[in-house]
Amino acid sequence: MNDLIMLGHGGGGRLTTDLVHNLFLKNFQNSHLEPLNDSALLTIDRKNLSFTTDSYVVSPIFFPGGDIGSLAVHGTVNDLAMSGARPLYLSAAYIIEEGFSLKELEKIVISMATTARSAGIEIVTGDTKVVPKGMADGLYINTAGIGVHEYGPPLEPQRIKKGDAILINGTIGDHGAAVITAREAGFSESRITSDAAALNHLVEKMQKSSIKLHCLRDATRGGMGGILAELAKQAHSYLDIEEKSIPVREEVRGFCEIYGMEPLFLANEGKMVIFCALDDAEKALQILHSDPLGENAAIIGRVTEVDQETGRVIMNTLIGGERIIDQPTGDLVPRIC
Repeated sequence: MNDLIMLGHGGGGRLTTDLVHNLFLKNFQNSHLEPLNDSALLTIDRKNLSFTTDSYVVSPIFFPGGDIGSLAVHGTVNDLAMSGARPLYLSAAYIIEEGFSLKELEKIVISMATTARSAGIEIVTGDTKVVPKGMADGLYINTAGIGVHEYGPPLEPQRIKKGDAILINGTIGDHGAAVITAREAGFSESRITSDAAALNHLVEKMQKSSIKLHCLRDATRGGMGGILAELAKQAHSYLDIEEKSIPVREEVRGFCEIYGMEPLFLANEGKMVIFCALDDAEKALQILHSDPLGENAAIIGRVTEVDQETGRVIMNTLIGGERIIDQPTGDLVPRIC
């Protein structure tokens, strides 16, 4: 580990993984933390609960398709939903820079309240701190959330099985591209909009349909590619992905060509990778297609091996070759969520 923290340590790629393992996990080690899932699984009075926390530093604070407030609610709700839990309660803590507009703060708080109601959860506690001008970039928000498991065992990478189908519920890279274009004056007329959305109702639809779900993960920092590489290692599995099956909006594809980026590694805030039994894949796809948050869903690959010494992701490319997909390294786009 380097002697100094770099932006890449917060990007969701290999540097983040190294930091978590070599510093936080080493010192905080316990059975609840060791799985390193987005939510901790807790059992209280024989009830399975999921507990998660996250911080939001996105820049700009307002972007096409959302703002830091709605993003904070969506992100925390999704972390709980990915474990299979029904989100119940959230906390919200604000670190506000002196001189920040009270009108903008009210707009963000109203956005959070509206988003929470739509997701079916309540914001029940919080905190407010104000720091001197120049000590923060406007506003940072920290959230925590708790949810209860009502539809069987928690969904975890360890439940991934050989032969599982891998699905994505829609086009990738939308959020990352939307935030970056919002920073660039030359993209003021861009039609790219963040995909930020709460996925808990969509997850619940699949759970109620008795689909054999094994693992879910929202493809945030590091994008779908980074998340798949992380899951492959956690599950000690081989994943085969078909590039031709991955849905990408033409606007995002064009943006990536201009900036030399890959949709595969751009952040999403309303997309999840889904691992389910192969014989349930078409049923899952039908349910996803029936919902606005899954209308562009696709089956993108399968699990070919499990119980391997290490995991890997192989993408079958458009030109007929194979490419290893690993966690991205170096500086990813900072302050994307």
